[in-house]
Amino acid sequence: MSGSADFDELLAILHLRQSDDDIYIGSHPSKNPVRTFGGQMIAQAFVAASRSLNHSTPPSALSAHFIAGGDPEKDLEFRVVRLRDERRFANRRVDVMQDGQLLTTAMVSFLSGGRSLEHGIAPPDLPDPQSVPPVDDLLIGYEDVVPHFVNALRPIDWRYTNDPSWVMRRKGQKLPHNRVWMKALGQMPDDPVLHAAALIYSSDTTVLDSIITTHGLSWGFDRIFAVTTNHSVWFHRPVRFDEWVLYSTSSPVAADSRGLGTGHYFDRAGQPIATVVQEGIVKYFPGR
Repeated sequence: MSGSADFDELLAILHLRQSDDDIYIGSHPSKNPVRTFGGQMIAQAFVAASRSLNHSTPPSALSAHFIAGGDPEKDLEFRVVRLRDERRFANRRVDVMQDGQLLTTAMVSFLSGGRSLEHGIAPPDLPDPQSVPPVDDLLIGYEDVVPHFVNALRPIDWRYTNDPSWVMRRKGQKLPHNRVWMKALGQMPDDPVLHAAALIYSSDTTVLDSIITTHGLSWGFDRIFAVTTNHSVWFHRPVRFDEWVLYSTSSPVAADSRGLGTGHYFDRAGQPIATVVQEGIVKYFPGR
Protein backbone atom coordinates (compact mmCIF):
# COMPACT_ATOMS: atom_id res chain seq x y z
CA MET A 1 0.00 0.00 0.00
CA SER A 2 1.37 3.42 -0.89
CA GLY A 3 1.88 6.24 1.59
CA SER A 4 -0.97 8.20 0.02
CA ALA A 5 -3.33 5.26 0.56
CA ASP A 6 -2.16 5.01 4.18
CA PHE A 7 -2.84 8.74 4.53
CA ASP A 8 -6.37 8.22 3.21
CA GLU A 9 -6.83 5.54 5.87
CA LEU A 10 -5.73 7.97 8.57
CA LEU A 11 -8.35 10.47 7.47
CA ALA A 12 -10.92 7.67 7.38
CA ILE A 13 -10.30 6.57 10.97
CA LEU A 14 -10.43 10.20 12.14
CA HIS A 15 -13.91 10.47 10.62
CA LEU A 16 -16.09 9.20 13.46
CA ARG A 17 -19.75 8.40 13.05
CA GLN A 18 -22.19 9.56 15.69
CA SER A 19 -24.43 6.81 17.03
CA ASP A 20 -26.22 8.74 19.79
CA ASP A 21 -25.95 11.96 21.78
CA ASP A 22 -22.25 12.32 22.65
CA ILE A 23 -21.44 8.78 21.53
CA TYR A 24 -19.17 8.23 18.53
CA ILE A 25 -17.90 5.13 16.77
CA GLY A 26 -14.38 4.81 15.38
CA SER A 27 -12.92 2.16 13.11
CA HIS A 28 -9.42 0.71 12.65
CA PRO A 29 -7.20 0.90 9.56
CA SER A 30 -6.19 -2.14 7.50
CA LYS A 31 -2.74 -2.39 9.14
CA ASN A 32 -2.63 -2.77 12.93
CA PRO A 33 -0.40 -4.01 15.72
CA VAL A 34 -1.67 -6.80 17.97
CA ARG A 35 -3.51 -4.21 20.05
CA THR A 36 -5.03 -0.90 18.97
CA PHE A 37 -2.32 1.71 18.41
CA GLY A 38 -2.52 4.13 21.33
CA GLY A 39 -1.94 7.18 19.13
CA GLN A 40 -4.96 6.21 17.05
CA MET A 41 -7.16 5.78 20.11
CA ILE A 42 -6.33 9.15 21.66
CA ALA A 43 -6.52 10.96 18.31
CA GLN A 44 -10.02 9.57 17.82
CA ALA A 45 -10.93 10.46 21.42
CA PHE A 46 -9.80 14.02 20.72
CA VAL A 47 -11.96 14.18 17.59
CA ALA A 48 -14.97 12.92 19.59
CA ALA A 49 -14.42 15.58 22.25
CA SER A 50 -14.00 18.30 19.62
CA ARG A 51 -17.14 17.33 17.71
CA SER A 52 -19.20 17.76 20.89
CA LEU A 53 -18.25 21.42 21.39
CA ASN A 54 -20.89 24.13 21.35
CA HIS A 55 -18.34 26.72 20.19
CA SER A 56 -15.27 26.44 17.97
CA THR A 57 -12.64 26.60 20.73
CA PRO A 58 -9.00 25.57 20.18
CA PRO A 59 -7.55 22.71 22.24
CA SER A 60 -5.22 23.43 25.13
CA ALA A 61 -4.45 20.00 26.59
CA LEU A 62 -5.17 16.28 26.39
CA SER A 63 -4.27 13.71 29.03
CA ALA A 64 -5.03 10.01 28.57
CA HIS A 65 -4.60 6.94 30.76
CA PHE A 66 -4.45 3.58 29.01
CA ILE A 67 -6.22 0.90 31.00
CA ALA A 68 -6.63 -2.05 28.61
CA GLY A 69 -5.66 -2.93 25.07
CA GLY A 70 -8.13 -2.74 22.20
CA ASP A 71 -8.96 -5.41 19.62
CA PRO A 72 -8.21 -4.08 16.11
CA GLU A 73 -10.88 -6.36 14.67
CA LYS A 74 -13.65 -4.44 16.43
CA ASP A 75 -14.84 -0.83 16.38
CA LEU A 76 -14.25 1.51 19.30
CA GLU A 77 -16.96 3.46 21.11
CA PHE A 78 -16.18 6.97 22.36
CA ARG A 79 -18.47 8.21 25.12
CA VAL A 80 -18.15 11.96 25.69
CA VAL A 81 -18.95 13.48 29.07
CA ARG A 82 -19.50 17.26 29.02
CA LEU A 83 -17.81 18.70 32.09
CA ARG A 84 -17.80 22.42 31.26
CA ASP A 85 -19.15 24.58 28.46
CA GLU A 86 -18.47 28.29 28.14
CA ARG A 87 -17.71 30.48 25.16
CA ARG A 88 -13.94 30.48 25.80
CA PHE A 89 -13.54 27.36 27.95
CA ALA A 90 -14.64 23.76 27.61
CA ASN A 91 -13.72 20.46 29.23
CA ARG A 92 -14.57 16.95 28.12
CA ARG A 93 -13.93 13.44 29.38
CA VAL A 94 -13.92 10.72 26.76
CA ASP A 95 -14.23 7.07 27.77
CA VAL A 96 -13.05 4.67 25.08
CA MET A 97 -15.06 1.45 25.25
CA GLN A 98 -15.07 -1.89 23.48
CA ASP A 99 -17.42 -4.75 24.32
CA GLY A 100 -18.41 -2.95 27.50
CA GLN A 101 -14.81 -2.69 28.73
CA LEU A 102 -13.11 0.64 29.45
CA LEU A 103 -9.89 0.84 27.43
CA THR A 104 -8.82 4.46 27.90
CA THR A 105 -9.99 7.61 29.62
CA ALA A 106 -8.97 10.95 28.14
CA MET A 107 -9.44 14.42 29.57
CA VAL A 108 -9.50 17.16 26.92
CA SER A 109 -9.40 20.89 27.62
CA PHE A 110 -10.24 23.70 25.20
CA LEU A 111 -9.34 27.33 25.74
CA SER A 112 -9.38 30.51 23.68
CA GLY A 113 -6.95 32.57 25.73
CA GLY A 114 -5.92 35.46 23.51
CA ARG A 115 -2.58 37.27 23.50
CA SER A 116 -0.46 37.69 26.64
CA LEU A 117 3.10 36.86 27.69
CA GLU A 118 5.04 34.70 25.24
CA HIS A 119 8.35 32.86 25.34
CA GLY A 120 9.57 29.44 24.29
CA ILE A 121 12.59 27.19 24.05
CA ALA A 122 14.57 27.21 20.82
CA PRO A 123 14.60 24.18 18.55
CA PRO A 124 17.86 22.31 17.95
CA ASP A 125 19.86 23.31 14.89
CA LEU A 126 19.10 20.52 12.44
CA PRO A 127 19.29 19.81 8.71
CA ASP A 128 16.38 20.69 6.47
CA PRO A 129 13.79 17.89 6.22
CA GLN A 130 14.28 17.61 2.47
CA SER A 131 17.98 16.87 3.00
CA VAL A 132 17.47 13.75 5.16
CA PRO A 133 16.03 10.43 3.91
CA PRO A 134 12.47 9.24 4.59
CA VAL A 135 12.10 6.43 7.12
CA ASP A 136 11.43 3.90 4.33
CA ASP A 137 15.05 4.28 3.22
CA LEU A 138 16.27 3.61 6.76
CA LEU A 139 14.28 0.36 6.96
CA ILE A 140 16.03 -1.20 3.95
CA GLY A 141 18.08 -4.15 5.18
CA TYR A 142 16.25 -4.22 8.52
CA GLU A 143 13.04 -5.89 7.34
CA ASP A 144 13.67 -8.95 9.53
CA VAL A 145 14.82 -6.86 12.52
CA VAL A 146 11.86 -4.49 12.86
CA PRO A 147 9.07 -6.06 10.78
CA HIS A 148 6.43 -4.33 12.94
CA PHE A 149 7.75 -0.98 11.69
CA VAL A 150 8.12 -2.16 8.09
CA ASN A 151 4.54 -3.44 8.01
CA ALA A 152 2.95 -0.59 9.99
CA LEU A 153 0.56 1.99 8.62
CA ARG A 154 2.67 4.99 7.59
CA PRO A 155 0.40 7.94 6.75
CA ILE A 156 3.09 10.40 7.84
CA ASP A 157 6.43 11.25 6.25
CA TRP A 158 8.97 10.56 9.04
CA ARG A 159 12.48 11.92 8.47
CA TYR A 160 15.02 11.20 11.20
CA THR A 161 17.81 13.74 11.61
CA ASN A 162 19.75 11.11 13.61
CA ASP A 163 20.10 7.38 13.18
CA PRO A 164 16.95 5.58 14.35
CA SER A 165 17.41 3.00 17.09
CA TRP A 166 17.93 0.01 14.77
CA VAL A 167 20.67 1.74 12.75
CA MET A 168 22.29 3.21 15.88
CA ARG A 169 22.32 -0.24 17.53
CA ARG A 170 24.12 -1.84 14.61
CA LYS A 171 26.76 0.90 14.84
CA GLY A 172 27.17 0.25 18.57
CA GLN A 173 26.24 3.79 19.53
CA LYS A 174 24.07 5.48 22.15
CA LEU A 175 21.85 8.50 21.77
CA PRO A 176 20.02 10.52 24.49
CA HIS A 177 17.51 12.07 22.09
CA ASN A 178 15.58 11.51 18.85
CA ARG A 179 14.66 14.28 16.42
CA VAL A 180 12.30 13.65 13.56
CA TRP A 181 10.74 15.90 10.92
CA MET A 182 7.11 14.96 10.24
CA LYS A 183 4.25 15.90 7.98
CA ALA A 184 1.18 14.20 6.58
CA LEU A 185 1.65 12.32 3.32
CA GLY A 186 -1.18 14.25 1.71
CA GLN A 187 -3.14 17.47 1.77
CA MET A 188 -5.09 17.75 5.00
CA PRO A 189 -8.67 19.09 4.96
CA ASP A 190 -9.01 22.67 6.14
CA ASP A 191 -10.21 21.55 9.56
CA PRO A 192 -8.06 22.45 12.60
CA VAL A 193 -9.51 19.49 14.53
CA LEU A 194 -8.01 17.03 12.03
CA HIS A 195 -4.62 18.79 12.00
CA ALA A 196 -4.44 18.61 15.81
CA ALA A 197 -5.66 14.99 15.75
CA ALA A 198 -2.93 14.04 13.26
CA LEU A 199 -0.34 15.57 15.56
CA ILE A 200 -1.76 13.59 18.48
CA TYR A 201 -1.61 10.42 16.37
CA SER A 202 2.06 11.07 15.55
CA SER A 203 2.95 12.00 19.13
CA ASP A 204 2.77 8.32 20.14
CA THR A 205 5.71 7.53 17.84
CA THR A 206 9.42 7.90 18.74
CA VAL A 207 8.67 9.46 22.15
CA LEU A 208 9.77 6.36 24.10
CA ASP A 209 12.72 5.66 21.78
CA SER A 210 15.11 7.80 23.81
CA ILE A 211 14.60 5.56 26.84
CA ILE A 212 16.27 2.68 25.03
CA THR A 213 18.67 4.61 22.77
CA THR A 214 20.13 6.23 25.91
CA HIS A 215 21.28 2.69 26.78
CA GLY A 216 22.36 1.79 23.24
CA LEU A 217 19.42 -0.61 22.76
CA SER A 218 16.92 -1.04 19.94
CA TRP A 219 13.59 -2.56 19.15
CA GLY A 220 14.12 -5.80 17.24
CA PHE A 221 17.72 -6.35 18.32
CA ASP A 222 17.10 -6.52 22.07
CA ARG A 223 14.46 -8.16 24.22
CA ILE A 224 12.41 -5.18 25.32
CA PHE A 225 8.84 -5.07 26.57
CA ALA A 226 7.23 -1.65 26.37
CA VAL A 227 3.66 -0.47 26.86
CA THR A 228 2.35 3.06 27.33
CA THR A 229 0.50 3.81 30.56
CA ASN A 230 -0.34 7.50 30.11
CA HIS A 231 0.13 10.21 27.52
CA SER A 232 -0.34 13.98 27.61
CA VAL A 233 -0.21 16.71 24.97
CA TRP A 234 -0.28 20.47 25.55
CA PHE A 235 -1.07 22.68 22.56
CA HIS A 236 0.65 26.06 22.42
CA ARG A 237 -0.21 27.24 18.89
CA PRO A 238 -2.33 25.99 15.98
CA VAL A 239 -0.66 23.34 13.84
CA ARG A 240 -0.71 22.67 10.11
CA PHE A 241 0.19 19.01 9.91
CA ASP A 242 0.54 18.98 6.12
CA GLU A 243 3.54 21.25 6.63
CA TRP A 244 6.84 20.12 8.19
CA VAL A 245 7.03 20.05 11.99
CA LEU A 246 9.93 18.88 14.12
CA TYR A 247 9.35 16.38 16.94
CA SER A 248 12.30 16.55 19.34
CA THR A 249 12.18 13.96 22.14
CA SER A 250 14.33 12.80 25.05
CA SER A 251 13.99 10.78 28.25
CA PRO A 252 14.72 12.57 31.54
CA VAL A 253 14.32 9.49 33.74
CA ALA A 254 13.82 5.72 33.80
CA ALA A 255 13.33 3.81 37.09
CA ASP A 256 11.27 0.99 38.58
CA SER A 257 10.67 -0.50 35.09
CA ARG A 258 9.05 2.76 34.00
CA GLY A 259 10.43 5.36 31.65
CA LEU A 260 9.40 8.91 30.87
CA GLY A 261 9.63 10.38 27.39
CA THR A 262 9.21 14.09 26.75
CA GLY A 263 8.97 15.93 23.47
CA HIS A 264 8.41 19.27 21.83
CA TYR A 265 6.94 20.01 18.43
CA PHE A 266 8.28 23.01 16.51
CA ASP A 267 7.09 24.59 13.29
CA ARG A 268 9.46 25.62 10.50
CA ALA A 269 9.77 29.08 12.04
CA GLY A 270 11.12 27.49 15.24
CA GLN A 271 8.09 28.24 17.39
CA PRO A 272 7.00 25.56 19.91
CA ILE A 273 3.56 24.32 18.92
CA ALA A 274 3.03 21.41 21.34
CA THR A 275 4.63 19.59 24.26
CA VAL A 276 4.28 15.87 24.93
CA VAL A 277 4.93 13.72 28.01
CA GLN A 278 4.49 9.96 27.94
CA GLU A 279 5.11 7.32 30.58
CA GLY A 280 5.55 3.68 29.71
CA ILE A 281 6.42 0.41 31.36
CA VAL A 282 9.76 -0.52 29.81
CA LYS A 283 11.48 -3.77 30.74
CA TYR A 284 14.78 -4.99 29.29
CA PHE A 285 15.74 -8.66 29.34
CA PRO A 286 19.48 -8.93 28.62
CA GLY A 287 21.30 -12.08 27.58
CA ARG A 288 19.53 -12.83 24.33
